[in-house]
Amino acid sequence: MEIVVAIGIGVLTASGVWLMLRPRTFQVIVGLSLVAYAINLFIFSMGRLRIDSPPVLVNTDAIDVSQYDDPVTQALVLTAIVISFALSALFLVVLLASRGATGTDHVDGKETDQ
Repeated sequence: MEIVVAIGIGVLTASGVWLMLRPRTFQVIVGLSLVAYAINLFIFSMGRLRIDSPPVLVNTDAIDVSQYDDPVTQALVLTAIVISFALSALFLVVLLASRGATGTDHVDGKETDQ
């Protein structure tokens, strides 16, 4: 299971970086979103990948910590999701304002003729 998550994180990161290097602002926003998803998966996988494990300690007498999920990483990922959503919304507003001011969605504001 770990190799599948690692490959997924790698593919999301590579796709996001490739899209962030594109000349159009919408592609840059999608690339930033993909990198944010990859970071969320990475943080989530740092909290031990376990299936069917309770996230909260019920009884603290003679506990084995390896049998529980780490709730801190889950809270970090939830916070990161909210922040990345707000960041994407802000970038879309900036994209629309830039498109209205310059008439193009090119990153540097100049349309290249090819």
